[in-house]
Amino acid sequence: MEKIRFGTDGWRAVIAREFTVDNVVKVSQAVSTWLLNRGEKPVVVVGHDCRFGGEMFANSFATVLALKGVKVKLAPDFVTTPMISNAVVLLEASLGVVITASHNPPEYNGIKLKGAYGGPLFDNELKDIEDLITEDYDINLDNISWEEQVEHGLIEYVDLEDLYLKQIEKNFDLSFIRDSKLNFAFDAMFGSGRRVFKKILPGVKCHNCSNDPFFNGIPPEPLERNLISFAEKIGKSWKVDAGLAVDGDADRIAMFDADANYINSHNVILLLIHYLAGYRKQTGKIVTGFSSTLKIEKLAAHYGLSVQRVKIGFKQIAEIMLKEDVLLGGEESGGISIKGNIVERDGIWMGLTLMQFMAESGKSIAELLNEVYSITGKFEYAREDLRIDKILKSRIIRKCTDDGFSNFGEFKVKRIENLDGWKYFFNDHEWLMIRPSGTEPVLRIYAEGENMERAKKILLEAYNTINSLD
Repeated sequence: MEKIRFGTDGWRAVIAREFTVDNVVKVSQAVSTWLLNRGEKPVVVVGHDCRFGGEMFANSFATVLALKGVKVKLAPDFVTTPMISNAVVLLEASLGVVITASHNPPEYNGIKLKGAYGGPLFDNELKDIEDLITEDYDINLDNISWEEQVEHGLIEYVDLEDLYLKQIEKNFDLSFIRDSKLNFAFDAMFGSGRRVFKKILPGVKCHNCSNDPFFNGIPPEPLERNLISFAEKIGKSWKVDAGLAVDGDADRIAMFDADANYINSHNVILLLIHYLAGYRKQTGKIVTGFSSTLKIEKLAAHYGLSVQRVKIGFKQIAEIMLKEDVLLGGEESGGISIKGNIVERDGIWMGLTLMQFMAESGKSIAELLNEVYSITGKFEYAREDLRIDKILKSRIIRKCTDDGFSNFGEFKVKRIENLDGWKYFFNDHEWLMIRPSGTEPVLRIYAEGENMERAKKILLEAYNTINSLD
């Protein structure tokens, strides 16, 4: 089989093809060895989201850890990724393990590993674990008594959702939000956030909050194209002030305003900076991914904040947040963390922060965005994920590597940056980016323009140019 590797956000594979109990056992054995080699008495928090087979895979992972002498704190039911991360910190655990494929299509499952600080493990640690994964092992799960492991305290059930709710209550004025007369809608995308948000805001209007491990045939990624039915509910059936959508394991965010206009992650990042720096007068560096809007620099400069761009993947952001004074770390995919939270993405936490912003300011999301645009100017952003054959993908990457693109149709390249992928600037506010995904077999193309017509035209010209290489 292909070697198991952890990409920008964990290992993911198709269920029953590569993602099997057999391979989960191999990863768990490697993780056990890695932890025990560090000379500790390790404790690991384990949980799963709402995907097919989640409980079976989580229990298999926990069984192997316990067999090897690693203490396991196990979620008794589905949980969000931020719940695992939160529990790792509160329970002073050595590691967190989440059985999830995040936003991937329903045929996928995966594993995310979280460090003792709650955020993603770093590349050097993941490489050490990968090197310990072997085809040879002598574990037969059928010969291991689950009841005995629980009875002997090797596996302990812990209510991670309750721990998370208590942290939410400590950090937000939920009574103030509930009493603000603001009405909110929530789309769990059939993911693991579906239960907890109804506990946080009991009056919320819920969409896709039932059990469906196939996600109604729509990948649980909060992109506009995947949230059409939610937008229709907000625009036609419900009278709400804002809508929050999170991905399958609830660590990514998107929003809608009262008129069902989609608010992408770039605008969410800008709104959060505006709130934290402009209204709360907080300080700190802004750390963001290579593919995020250029308006972040403009807004940060307005508030006297520095910006650092990093490679794609929240672990790049987390590493800086652990070492420096960071106000916000966020990426284009919707994963954001802010000062005061653990170093981990959390779609629900970010959504509540914006809801509190609305309640405190007495302003709508649209009004607050207009305040941001008065500083940065308006912009639009578009992205396409191209599933193309490996030969064409290799040609495109080779052309990028050789600086072979001088224009994309009418858009002439002024300069190129290649921190992670290739970003082609056409002027000081419009660009195209080409990058192979680190978690899916796709080539992503991104564009920022002064309006949506321009952004989509950039994407179209890019698509025509790269397809001409076939």
